Amino acid sequence: MDRDAMDLTEAHYELVISVDARRSGEYDDIDKPRMRARVYRVVETAFTHAKVARDAVHMEDRGDGVLLSVSARVPVTRLLGLWMVELHENLRDENRSLRVPLGLRIGMHVGPVRRDARGISGRAVDLACRLADSAMARQLLDAEGADLVLVVSGSLYEDVVRGGGKFIEPERYVSGRPVLKEGETTAWFHLPGRPAPASPVVPASPVAAAPPTADAPRAQAPADLPADDSRTSFSAQGDISVHHDNTYQRSVHIGRKGGGA
Repeated sequence: MDRDAMDLTEAHYELVISVDARRSGEYDDIDKPRMRARVYRVVETAFTHAKVARDAVHMEDRGDGVLLSVSARVPVTRLLGLWMVELHENLRDENRSLRVPLGLRIGMHVGPVRRDARGISGRAVDLACRLADSAMARQLLDAEGADLVLVVSGSLYEDVVRGGGKFIEPERYVSGRPVLKEGETTAWFHLPGRPAPASPVVPASPVAAAPPTADAPRAQAPADLPADDSRTSFSAQGDISVHHDNTYQRSVHIGRKGGGA
């Protein structure tokens, strides 16, 4: 088997980086090429300043972003540390002159990557792209008014980020459970230059709850309550706490039974 055929069948462990531009669909045909040029300028300048050799980086255009894989000969800590610092500074420089700031979502994961004549593939590639495109990453970027959000896989956090290093601050990451096409997974979210963000917002259900009607069936009691319990069961998304023996009037909580405002 010749060398080219071997390269097509063998997988190499590399750091995969997916870079997506925020709300790229809102750019018109004149502004989109300018946006793309800024993304490439930010990314490539960061590699130069972080002293990552160009031949160690595979780069693919994704229209509204860039897909990258970095050779294992480059320490992952350099990409998570110095490269991210340089990327953030470059992005801030670009945004100083823009009325609408460029926002970036970056997903990272280390895993086996296969190459062919058209680019790279593998589950590691899929996961990095899914993390960057996740609803949690989108919502966190908007909720915090940030220019940049980094999302790393659970394994990358445990294997590299947790141990820290130059410009790597694990205490500034927060975990979340984004729901991807393949199912729910653990990921860690970081806003460069900022303290750890609040827990990522749980994506809202796309289907709004229908208003109650006279014919609507009665809600089922939770499994841990007696079948004849008269309390109403509520379902919610987000960070909630459940209190028993509360009194409700319509939809307003007015306090506990037996005293207290």
